[in-house]
Amino acid sequence: MIDRRSLLASLLAVPLAPLAARASSNVTLETVAEGLDHPWSFAFLPEGPILVTERKGNLRTIASDGKLSEPISGLPEVAAGGQGGLLDIALHPNFATTRLVFLSFAEPREEGKNGTSVMRGRLSEDLRSLSDVKVIFREQPAYKGGAHFGSRLAFDRTGALFVTTGDRLNLRPLVQQTDNHIGKVIRITEDGGIPPDNPKVAGWLPEIWSIGHRNLQGATIHPETGRLWTTEHGAKGGDELNHPEAGRNYGWPVITYSREYSGEPIGEGLTETPGMEQPVHVWTPSIGPSGMVFYTGDRYSNWKGDLFVGALALKHVARLKLDGDKVIEEEKLFDGEARFRDVRQGPDGFFYVLTDEAAPKGRVMRVVAG
Repeated sequence: MIDRRSLLASLLAVPLAPLAARASSNVTLETVAEGLDHPWSFAFLPEGPILVTERKGNLRTIASDGKLSEPISGLPEVAAGGQGGLLDIALHPNFATTRLVFLSFAEPREEGKNGTSVMRGRLSEDLRSLSDVKVIFREQPAYKGGAHFGSRLAFDRTGALFVTTGDRLNLRPLVQQTDNHIGKVIRITEDGGIPPDNPKVAGWLPEIWSIGHRNLQGATIHPETGRLWTTEHGAKGGDELNHPEAGRNYGWPVITYSREYSGEPIGEGLTETPGMEQPVHVWTPSIGPSGMVFYTGDRYSNWKGDLFVGALALKHVARLKLDGDKVIEEEKLFDGEARFRDVRQGPDGFFYVLTDEAAPKGRVMRVVAG
């Protein structure tokens, strides 16, 4: 839990002082593959290649020599525009047996509307096509717009799938309502069903895990506790790090440390109210937090157990050292280098990053200790 008085004081300072000022770690970036067009997420296949999504609707593989494949066939149509398109990717926990790949995407709907959806498909052995494709989740309601799709995927230890959504920018009033999927964390089975241990809250759709979120673009599972951790975008300031718990309300837009882009307060300007949760950590000014991962390897000195978050707006990777649920140190890596959309740990123990840039600058890069 953050210290509210200290946080409020820090919000008055421009820019916000870093949590812990320190010299940058002695690491550099090594390009693994380039030529991608606004890549959004990636995953490591057990046979070696990397799967990567491009927002415009392509799923490709990256070979060990960095060569990009032609787009994999079998994907559904995506609503590519604004922030929408082909988004996150997650492999089935038992991918080696099932070959199942899960993808989130902005799906075209009726009357020119769209919404966050999740599909699964079976990847062929030759890595060229998806079969048995099925949409297992469709956000409701659909909406005409190109912003705030959320859209991270994370499997927990039980095999249930977390899906994050956003408030679609202009649907704030729906976020605190529980008969829809806007501004929620969703938890479903691999078939799109309802896990038996989901929260059973009166008036909530059974697939809802938590409510009160603005635009969740980061999600990962803690390697020791198994708990879900997320990042979400504020408006002007007020980006949040949370670990959403079942049946809880995280406040948006009733409470927030953010302000309107105009600088005006959001709603009544509240930062806390009974029955709504406080964030673990807040960024002001906004860093634009996206993909995130806990590092569990041994390739880098003193990084084991740290949380890494890609930053889109301030163009860096944030390394957060935690003491339980409290952030005790923050470091900016690769400051100003690129818009970092996703971060992952590879099977080789190295740390990898993905840059959200137009072709040919969209890259997968490996972090190398100096």
